[in-house]
Amino acid sequence: MKKILFAVALLSASMAHANELTPVGAEKAGNADGTIPAWTGGLTTAPAGFRPGFHYVDPFASEKPKFEITAANMAQHADKLSEGQKALLKTYPTWKIAVYPTHRTVAYPKAIYDASQANLGRVKLAGGGNGFTGTSVGVPFPKPKTGVEVIWNHITSYRGDTFATNNAQVAVTRSGQYTPVRFEYEYDFHYNNLQKTPAQRDPNKLTHFLQSITAPARLAGQIILVHEYLDQNTNPRQAWTYNPGQRRVRLAPNISYDNPGTASDGLRTNDDFGMFNGATDRYEWKLVGKKELYVPYNSYKINSNQYKIADIIRPGHVNPDLARYELHRVWVVEATLKSGTSHIYTKRVFYIDEDSWTILTTDKYDARGQLWRVSESHSVPMYDQLAISPGIEVHHDLQSGRYLAMGISNEEPWVYRRITRNAADFSPSGLRGAGTR
Repeated sequence: MKKILFAVALLSASMAHANELTPVGAEKAGNADGTIPAWTGGLTTAPAGFRPGFHYVDPFASEKPKFEITAANMAQHADKLSEGQKALLKTYPTWKIAVYPTHRTVAYPKAIYDASQANLGRVKLAGGGNGFTGTSVGVPFPKPKTGVEVIWNHITSYRGDTFATNNAQVAVTRSGQYTPVRFEYEYDFHYNNLQKTPAQRDPNKLTHFLQSITAPARLAGQIILVHEYLDQNTNPRQAWTYNPGQRRVRLAPNISYDNPGTASDGLRTNDDFGMFNGATDRYEWKLVGKKELYVPYNSYKINSNQYKIADIIRPGHVNPDLARYELHRVWVVEATLKSGTSHIYTKRVFYIDEDSWTILTTDKYDARGQLWRVSESHSVPMYDQLAISPGIEVHHDLQSGRYLAMGISNEEPWVYRRITRNAADFSPSGLRGAGTR
């Protein structure tokens, strides 16, 4: 009996160790075969040659792929691929997934870690899960019990405080043709803003968001302003547009859900931006569980200023020689459209990185239940800011053979610039002033 009790004690201790979590709720331990290492704090030191605000130096530039997955050998790796990834491999013979060694580089500031731990048991979902209350800092649900809690962890993942960035977007034809649309973005986060005092943060506001088109000339000057809230039952999204031709600011309730994204040729919806954003009320959210998946990760190469847009864009997909994939544990959340509501996607399956709580790939289904669109985020851990940069985001339309690549900063002079703004800068009157400057 003593031997049995001792064995049970050892097993319990082993399970407790295996279930030890990072400050934001990921499993600290690696996987059984060592292909996923233990988390040891993430990457917090910039490599030689990096200049803050400019393009990120690749700390893994010397690494080579361990192997490549193609349509010919994907059956050997099927258990670690999403249905969307399999479909891309089948659809495009020139596409491949280059798998590199796994590095758990994500790190956040100590204030985010401390707040995430304090949020355990304190944060409550709003009615219907369409928002939450109880915190303004940290991962709201470090130990999620429902799918919508995981999605809110993604929506609120730490990306910095108040900053500006420039990038381009291309809607690529079947033959690989495109015209770049260039944007300037400003983000003023209230949730997770470590630079604002509590008095400066609106406790129910997520962010102010300003999107300005700078090129081509036919679109230049169009501006979108968004106010996003945490409890969207109490405060639904507010949005305004500025049209340079009319020189007028208008309310824009259509900047939400499945309305087409800006200059996207209809290849993404508004709530596809950032892999998912906005209200959650049109879906039932099922937490399927966790699995190991090959996902875009540590995507410094494809976001590097060593390459131009022309180096990245190919017919059907981005250049696979520039994309980096690693094996990571992801949360799987399945969203099914609620009866009585509408959206062009009747089902979406999200794969969310356990270390960063960001969505890395998504499968989206049409009204017939057929796989329609596949999205992937080639994100970059910002080792100087201890935050996540979305990097290049790719939205594939399997039915049209086209795709949208957005967030392309390769040809921009800088990628992240801290700015100082006040509430007036993100008001409708401020939008009018920005449009006439």
